Amino acid sequence: MTNRASVLQQVLLRRMLTSGDGLLLPLRFSAEVVGKYRTIEGSQVIRTRTVGRVALRGLWSLDMGIVDDAPGGLEVQVTLGDLIRRLPERERDHWVAYLVSEPASENFLQMKMASNACIDDGETVAWT
Repeated sequence: MTNRASVLQQVLLRRMLTSGDGLLLPLRFSAEVVGKYRTIEGSQVIRTRTVGRVALRGLWSLDMGIVDDAPGGLEVQVTLGDLIRRLPERERDHWVAYLVSEPASENFLQMKMASNACIDDGETVAWT
């Protein structure tokens, strides 16, 4: 059986579809991503049980959700919009390295990344 999204997640998706704005899309990262900032002078890493913030004073800050019971261990969630607007470009590769994968069709992702991609994985099959 498929895990269905919570009502709140469904509302968020409806809002994104209505507005045409996908920047509210939450992305998942291993919580280890914030470890780097705990050692930088002038940085601040704070959290409650469910939300947190990482900041470099006077430069940037990023709010995040905290998921303690994720299957692979502690995770943080940050919206795509915050990553684009608030995270400096020089920090992006660090965050990308800690991205938690979602189940995905590799062929579909390849098709979306290259408009002329030709995917041949055999004959069509019936939906079951």
